[in-house]
Amino acid sequence: MRRRVGALLLALLTGAGAGGVAGCGKEGTPPPKGPQAGALPSYQVRGGDAVTGSPTLDAARARGHLVVGAKEDQPYLGQKNPATGEYSGFDIEIARMVGADLGFAPERIEFRTIASANRETALQNGQVDYYVGTYTINDNRKKLVGFAGPYFVAGQSLLVRKNETKIDGPQDLAGRKVCSAAGSTPYQRIQKNYPQAKLIGYDTYSACVDNLITGQVDAVTTDNAILQGYAAKVPDELRIAGQPFSEEPYGIGVPKGDTALRLALDDALERHERDGDWKKAYDATLGLSGVPAPEPPAVDRYR
Repeated sequence: MRRRVGALLLALLTGAGAGGVAGCGKEGTPPPKGPQAGALPSYQVRGGDAVTGSPTLDAARARGHLVVGAKEDQPYLGQKNPATGEYSGFDIEIARMVGADLGFAPERIEFRTIASANRETALQNGQVDYYVGTYTINDNRKKLVGFAGPYFVAGQSLLVRKNETKIDGPQDLAGRKVCSAAGSTPYQRIQKNYPQAKLIGYDTYSACVDNLITGQVDAVTTDNAILQGYAAKVPDELRIAGQPFSEEPYGIGVPKGDTALRLALDDALERHERDGDWKKAYDATLGLSGVPAPEPPAVDRYR
């Protein structure tokens, strides 16, 4: 039974599966296959050679393509099609639009899935050139990596089963099994501020959602932007409980000390917010969850 429910969840999240499984949503629910290619903006490739002094970009130019860290299991944000290997979602579009400003067309960007707990290591070791994957900017992380942005502000929330009536916020988590991605900001917040919750950590949120649907945990906690996607994919099974209880500014992670790259990415974000690409990308991806595009946050060019 657990395998069958897990397979159903995977089919719903990826649009895979045979027959009517992937297309059986109620009228008005988001398209199960995610972003439609025709709705996505196209990005003009700029002369990236104008950005100098970045060892990360120098290495990318030498290899001929960018390597960008991402998530693969977050509907409408960062999702990988298991059949084609293609990535899609709002974070993926952010990575592509800023990559174009650095001189790299979308086909010259290789995405690499990196778990939340390994993001800093991947940037420090040169496994990725930059990272776009619901990556909250905070002071502790700034000691290890740099951040461009923010490009979006989310808030920590709770995902529960549709028939759950006793959880309406973090104050209701005492004695309840709560799942999050190990090493993530939401995981750490529950651990610190709500120690009476029975916290469970996995590498991915999809594993948490699988366990929520099969009744092995009582709630999944992470940013509302991520949970919106899961709830929209299986609206008869899941819902978001209560209101957000934090503020999570998403940034583009870069190797610490590569100021030239960080500032170039800041320039790119501001340019695409002004020209409408940011909103077009949101509407074609995360907007499918049913939440309208907010105003993009001001970029923080910290020193």
